[in-house]
Amino acid sequence: MLSCRQILGMEQIKEQLRKRLNLSPRITDAVIRLFGEGATVPFIARYRKEATGGLDEMVLSDFKSELKSLNDLEKRKETIFASLEEQGIKQPGLLQKIKSTWDSKELEDLYLPYKPKRKTRASMAKAKGLEPLAKILMSQHERQPERAASRFLNKDVPDTESALAGARDIIAEWIAENAVARNTLRQSFERYAFLVSSLVKKKKDEAGKYRDYFDFSESLNRCPSHRVLAILRAEKEGFLKVGLELDNEKALYRLGRIFLKNNGRSTEQVELALTDSYKRLLFPSIENEFKRLAKEKADAEAINVFSGNLRQLLMAAPLGSKRILAVDPGFRTGCKVVCLDENGNYVSNTTIFPHPPQNRSAEASDKMWSLMEKQKIQAVAIGNGTAGRETERFFQNLLKGTDTEIFSVNEAGASIYSASEVARDEFPDMDLTVRGAVSIGRRLMDPLAELVKIDPKSIGVGQYQHDVDQGKLKDRLDEVVMSVVNGVGVNLNTATPHLLRYVSGIGPKLASNIVEYRKVNGAFSSRSELKKVKGLGAKAFEQSAGFLRIKEGSNPLDDSAVHPESYSIVKKMAKDLKQEVKSLVKDPSVKSKVNLKDYVTDKAGLPTLRDIIEELEKPGLDPRGEAEVFKFAEGIHKMEDLQEGMTLPGIVTNLTKFGAFVDIGIKENGLVHISQITDRFIKDPAEVLKLGQHVNARVVGIDFERGRVSLSLK
Repeated sequence: MLSCRQILGMEQIKEQLRKRLNLSPRITDAVIRLFGEGATVPFIARYRKEATGGLDEMVLSDFKSELKSLNDLEKRKETIFASLEEQGIKQPGLLQKIKSTWDSKELEDLYLPYKPKRKTRASMAKAKGLEPLAKILMSQHERQPERAASRFLNKDVPDTESALAGARDIIAEWIAENAVARNTLRQSFERYAFLVSSLVKKKKDEAGKYRDYFDFSESLNRCPSHRVLAILRAEKEGFLKVGLELDNEKALYRLGRIFLKNNGRSTEQVELALTDSYKRLLFPSIENEFKRLAKEKADAEAINVFSGNLRQLLMAAPLGSKRILAVDPGFRTGCKVVCLDENGNYVSNTTIFPHPPQNRSAEASDKMWSLMEKQKIQAVAIGNGTAGRETERFFQNLLKGTDTEIFSVNEAGASIYSASEVARDEFPDMDLTVRGAVSIGRRLMDPLAELVKIDPKSIGVGQYQHDVDQGKLKDRLDEVVMSVVNGVGVNLNTATPHLLRYVSGIGPKLASNIVEYRKVNGAFSSRSELKKVKGLGAKAFEQSAGFLRIKEGSNPLDDSAVHPESYSIVKKMAKDLKQEVKSLVKDPSVKSKVNLKDYVTDKAGLPTLRDIIEELEKPGLDPRGEAEVFKFAEGIHKMEDLQEGMTLPGIVTNLTKFGAFVDIGIKENGLVHISQITDRFIKDPAEVLKLGQHVNARVVGIDFERGRVSLSLK
């Protein structure tokens, strides 16, 4: 049972959520209730629009994040209240301020003077009995500080200078813990702080890649996230000294207006304490706070970039069910070749050596012709890593004049998969390179189903992903994967456990149980059969059923996003139109005769009914589209083949805040700086580009020394 304080806290949290997200009390209560019942973001966004007023996944994700943040803040308050109670501090004004604040910085400022500390100069001075002297000086009425100090001499305080120094230490700590002083200095940092870095001289020979930051200074509030992360990485690696700078005189002047009351000799002592506090306590504290905030802001931007790229990569168009020849290219060790059937099942593998140093291209051609005819290969998937372009040319020459399509597949993360426990479980007796070839082929058939097996960090579509908060990165990337998996839908009878685990309401354990049930009982014939799976109860069925598909089942609605809880509505529509449900699905003209208002109930309003009609018009349609063949320019294989001014076809492989990386068919991806993407001003390359997009890029710069190619899309 909730305590009175917890109930009041929950009401305050609801009020904060309403303010921060601009939501009505009804919707706020409904979303909190749904999350409390274990509902997922995809489920709420898709199937509970009446309750939420149609909130999309982005708002619901923000709601969930804010709710967690507010709950964490409430728990922090409880910890602080317990600490104050233990210390016997019962100041009503202080307790009320703590209770009413929802700003974490303000909360910590309020608690700071009472926070248990290790031994400090101030605490040692207090132990010597100098706190009364500090209060006398702080009042700034005493005209003769030395005379006042002489009254506090003892065996630990031998002279007046020692007494005054101790009192100043106490005043310095008071100033450093003063909320007004801290906020005043924060304002200075927000407006005027500069991020500065300098080389650690003994590391000069090792720090070459950071040379742009050897003597660097930039306004903190203008420094882009990728630069902040680069500088902080260099500091962590020991190559740079990094700090924040202010105009100290101006900062001290602003603080002086708070604490210095007149020009007397006591004020001189306070001014000395103020300067000491600023340099020794206040500035370092706020500097650390702003460095942390800059890191958090940069992390958030980098995570947003990574998650946006990951979503696009997962939404890459699949080739679908075709018999695939998949190739993991190589020079010395040869090209590992794998045949997959139309369901992505492994059939056979071999190795060919068409490239130097062996140059056995004739033998490789004969072997490939024989294999492709035997396995009735419909498409070729070639990894885009080492020897990728050379292997692509080999197959283009081999298959010239045929209908067999050749695809270059981004193999980022394939090697991670090859050595993973997932790959070992799937192919325990196979070589790593063979597993990699299987992954390349399956990635062409269905990128989403294959990429969910790989840690998203290893897919290589972010910036500084190893420098950001790893917990926050994992949570966000898991959210993205879950959103895409549920948005696309999952074939219940072919999905692997790795794909099923991301379906709303499923998770790893139920995913394994579903696959085990399939092995024992054969393919699912209906969604309702899910209820027979061990451990899959009513709540899990409610959360997951609408996102699972059964192809060519007895009920056409099982291959749609219509939730089983709404089947009765569709049946009633069909009955009223004197049609079978199958006819209602197949014939768009029939659905136009449905008057949605006739089917509104207390559980299904117009938003749900509109979704049902929209889904009936395109049941089972994959929102990802179809894979398209791409061809690089002939004769462009390495940097030496490039010339400034030439325009080349390319594929966008990565998006960052500062630009886009484009594969133009050489080892080094070219960079299109954000200023070279379009003639109009944009804040983010993602405004006009997406991962995998085919573009025509003009070469504007070639830096052979640093291995960099600059491109323009203008």
